Amino acid sequence: MPDRKPSVLFVCVHNAGRSQMAAGWLAHLAGDRIEVRSAGSAPADQINPVAVEAMREVGIDITGGQPKILTPEAVEASDVVITMGCGDTCPFFPGKRYEDWKLDDPAGQGIDAVRPIRDEIRTRIEKLIAELDPAPTR
Repeated sequence: MPDRKPSVLFVCVHNAGRSQMAAGWLAHLAGDRIEVRSAGSAPADQINPVAVEAMREVGIDITGGQPKILTPEAVEASDVVITMGCGDTCPFFPGKRYEDWKLDDPAGQGIDAVRPIRDEIRTRIEKLIAELDPAPTR
């Protein structure tokens, strides 16, 4: 991917918690070096307020996000598709890199339960950035 920046699509069922936090982390940590998308197989009406609060605690504002429906076009336009509990509802395109991140669902959880999910997502995002954009950032 030398002549263009890589693109990552985060997918979970409601596109309201895990995928929104992952998109927030990737945008925050990678800046404009990696294109970020997120979507859901059955999008919620709004982002989970506890996920928003958890991200706010680490200085990341995800309130501008809006849950979106997963489309084949979004998958096709992405280099890496990371699923988080969407099972077989995610379309598959040959040649794409797929990862399934087993993470607890923050839906219906309090802030104390969501913080470890947020922190686990950050760890995975840092590893993903190192794989997709190994150039040192200084």
